[in-house]
Amino acid sequence: MSGFVNSENTGERPDGGAYGEVIRAISKDGVCPFCPENLVRYHKNPILREGAFWLLTDNMYPYEGAKHHALLIHKRHIGDLRELEPGAWDELHRFVADLADERHIPGGTLIMRFGDTRYTGASVSHLHANVVSSSGDDGRKPILARVG
Repeated sequence: MSGFVNSENTGERPDGGAYGEVIRAISKDGVCPFCPENLVRYHKNPILREGAFWLLTDNMYPYEGAKHHALLIHKRHIGDLRELEPGAWDELHRFVADLADERHIPGGTLIMRFGDTRYTGASVSHLHANVVSSSGDDGRKPILARVG
């Protein structure tokens, strides 16, 4: 791990290594890509919603097989759940529930990445959550996410 990113957790991706290239650039720049002042430099998808605590955006590198893959990024650079402010859980709940309603997501998974990336499978060391859902079609590939 180098500073704010862990290139060991980028894994094999069908995007031809573009994600790995971005992680290497972030590592070289030595900044957190999820902090609001850096986000637009490394993340080209628009912010869909902004609250007091969280930013909601679509993941630029969705998991293979995902119909929906959104990111909820804490606005302040924290790495641990114990650092969450009062109200942050409520806002996270509202964002996820509203996303499920707006996109008619009948079921999905919420993966929250916190703490040491050697244990989380995250490539970015900044509190964030992934909302992931498949299409539900028969014959679909399973969605695989690295944890640890």
